[in-house]
Amino acid sequence: MGATAHSAIERSAIKKVSVRLVPFVALMFFVNYLDRTAVSFAEPNGMGQDLALTAAQFGFASGVFFIGYIILEVPSNMALHKFGARRWLARIMVSWGVVALLFTWVQNSEQLYTLRFLLGVAEAGFFPGAILFLSQWVPSRHRTKVLGLFYLAQPLTTVIGAPLAGWFINQHGLFGLEGWRVMFLGVSVPAILLGVIAWFYLIDKPADAKWLTAEEKTWLTNELAAENAGKTGADEKSAHGKEALKAAFTNSRVWILALIYFGFIYGLYALAFFLPTIINGFQEQFGTTFSVMDKALITAIPYLPAAIVLYFWSRHATRHGVHTWHIAGPAVVGGVSIPLALYMGSPAATVAVITVTACAIFAALPVFWSVPSQFLTGAAAAAGIALINTAGNVAGFAAGYVTGWLKDFSGAYYLPLFLVGAFMLMSAALMLWLANRSKDHGAHHGRPLAEVR
Repeated sequence: MGATAHSAIERSAIKKVSVRLVPFVALMFFVNYLDRTAVSFAEPNGMGQDLALTAAQFGFASGVFFIGYIILEVPSNMALHKFGARRWLARIMVSWGVVALLFTWVQNSEQLYTLRFLLGVAEAGFFPGAILFLSQWVPSRHRTKVLGLFYLAQPLTTVIGAPLAGWFINQHGLFGLEGWRVMFLGVSVPAILLGVIAWFYLIDKPADAKWLTAEEKTWLTNELAAENAGKTGADEKSAHGKEALKAAFTNSRVWILALIYFGFIYGLYALAFFLPTIINGFQEQFGTTFSVMDKALITAIPYLPAAIVLYFWSRHATRHGVHTWHIAGPAVVGGVSIPLALYMGSPAATVAVITVTACAIFAALPVFWSVPSQFLTGAAAAAGIALINTAGNVAGFAAGYVTGWLKDFSGAYYLPLFLVGAFMLMSAALMLWLANRSKDHGAHHGRPLAEVR
């Protein structure tokens, strides 16, 4: 078969995967992220007052989710590798939807802590499982593009989800519930429905996809098999449980990437959990008055430009190859900009600087996730990606709790947001160090991590 025919099959196969799988998995991610961050919309719109929460208590409730997630993160991804993405992702969605539904009737801080912990247990493994699933469908040269399209769901969750949450909160009195309880009810049901649909819609591997032609199946299967040869986890011995875990947990690059991811996610969740509260404080700080829907729309503002930047940044990385500055550059911009937000003299200026921070974080994340699959495959990839994401979940817990505690301690958000900036600068420094270390060890173009140069 000629090169032109191969090229046509490649384009057709990648297009079908991008159309058939990526939007659905992105929709799952959209609902997932909305459910886990819904508490940030509820707190300044009645939940904090009704449950008598301090900033530290709310921060702990935000962060305790990640304890349950962390405990089961690696085992869940290993189960996904064993049982298949279709079954496991569907199971995760239904179970987290049921737990999310129970938030509708929470009565005190203790119940809130318990449900947030259980939500983490139920959701454990979804995000790394989705990353692993999509990575197993496309060769590495297309992976940044596919993961970028998938990752668009996260900033769009706030662009669409914040006004949606505001609309639900305005339905105060529906079914005799406070507005914030109506919101929890409204955002939990879609997770259950999507979980049921996922059981029948998702497909575990290209060879089983009826919507691919025989040529497309063969091309994808052969490309992925050739690419995975020689990676950590490719040999038969490391394809099994304990050996796969050992291969991932003893790989120094996995741990460095985990620390880099920690810095990004610390910034992401500090914004996600406390931005609505910071915006709520504009009324006292600047003497402005905003309705519930006004505050929801302001919360959404930083995330629409972030989605646009994410798309074009990922597209550039796909066309020109992933370079160190695709990840380290945004980390520097985010680390410098986020503390500056609190020194702005108006709501508009504050939101503008926060928008720069959001753009920086979301630009880097899908590019970052193209890196682990450059040197991991099979069960080792499942374990390694889960381990890296576990570091992000540690950051999610720390960002919520530490930000709230430092705000209570200092009386303002200056100190906690300077800490956010420091962690993001740490990510930039580690990314540069990892690239130099790779060069020192003789990495060359076209080999694992050599694309990150």
